[in-house]
Amino acid sequence: MTLLVISPDFISHYRPLAAVARVAKLAGNRVVFATGKNMAPYVEAEGFEWTLLTLSDTSNSGIAKQNPSIKRFLDATKEGPIAALRCQASEREADLLWQPVAVAKRIAELCEVLDPDDILVDQVSFGSTLGVYATGRPFTTLVPGHPSQLPVGAEHYGMPAIWPQSILPEPQELADLAAITDRVAKAFTHNWNQALAAVAPHMKPVDNAFRVHGQQVLYNSSAIYCAPERLPLLPKNHQFIGPLVREEALTEDMERWLDHGDDVPKIYVAFGTFLSHRSEVLKTIAQALKRIDARVAMAIGANDKALFEPIPDSWLVASSLPQVGLLSGCDLVIHHGGNNSVQEALAMGVRQIIMPFSTDQFANAADLERVDQCQVFSPNHIQPQELANTIKLQLALPRPKKLASPKIKGASLGCFALA
Repeated sequence: MTLLVISPDFISHYRPLAAVARVAKLAGNRVVFATGKNMAPYVEAEGFEWTLLTLSDTSNSGIAKQNPSIKRFLDATKEGPIAALRCQASEREADLLWQPVAVAKRIAELCEVLDPDDILVDQVSFGSTLGVYATGRPFTTLVPGHPSQLPVGAEHYGMPAIWPQSILPEPQELADLAAITDRVAKAFTHNWNQALAAVAPHMKPVDNAFRVHGQQVLYNSSAIYCAPERLPLLPKNHQFIGPLVREEALTEDMERWLDHGDDVPKIYVAFGTFLSHRSEVLKTIAQALKRIDARVAMAIGANDKALFEPIPDSWLVASSLPQVGLLSGCDLVIHHGGNNSVQEALAMGVRQIIMPFSTDQFANAADLERVDQCQVFSPNHIQPQELANTIKLQLALPRPKKLASPKIKGASLGCFALA
């Protein structure tokens, strides 16, 4: 059997898709990744086949430099959650469907040549979903973020389905944000249907393009953390398969850092590709960590290390770090609530402090807060001593149990069957 995996040229999207693709490859299936040039080395290193598919005019392999769009977003996060989500909604009106007709035609060509038994699509890569949907072929959707990124019931795409208690907007702010997201959904669906009519005029227009998914839906998360009221509303053929994690090799220096024989706690800090530009928040975290006895690994993105000086000898500070490899030996992680970081911490059984800025980070934080699996802070209002005290309290709590990933079994529809 052949599995075609369609991935954006972004490392954060490629990684969970690759984790699912490994299951198919280990079962003896042929796996072909259609993605951009930046992901080609990762694809080929894992023994998958690679073919070129350009899904946007941007890409990201781990460290992002600022551009006008990123700066607008970062400035909005400084104002607060509503401003950040409003900014992202406005950007979606123009950015989510890049050359949709050309992309759809290229996907149709790949399907004709490869004749895949199943196609795995990233749910938030809307051009990919449009292209596969237009072929009429069955496909599988992977939701890489919080499950509410695929809205159900009365939910709005781009608006958290649930909020952490410490970051709860006023009712009027939520009503205004809902109106914006509804307007964006209407405009986006209009653009989607126009592209669909151009490549598949025989197909009916969709009601809400943000809700289109394959015959099967895979969630990169665990059902035990899903809000109970959402469960009855999920697509019929779905499976929670998270956490989806990768294996990572460590350098000798990093191995020595992990294997150091003292009893000092090890703490990992990272804010992901874009939010690492919020250097003032990372600096505040560093100030807090210098007030306690801890060994720290901090990924600082494109920031200058001089911002964090003096840097203790026991700290690892670099633009990027092998997060999964280091988390395996850490006691606590401080992060932004991105779903990859959440799932990796759950898989490693690491305590979490989450500082959400945008998108599904609020819902991720709320889910873990509801079951007492994390402490949530507003990144715009943290104080070094308060954070230092919270870190000490978190480290005194029992370490969470590691969360194993469920298995994807069999091959009823193409390469995947729901367990």
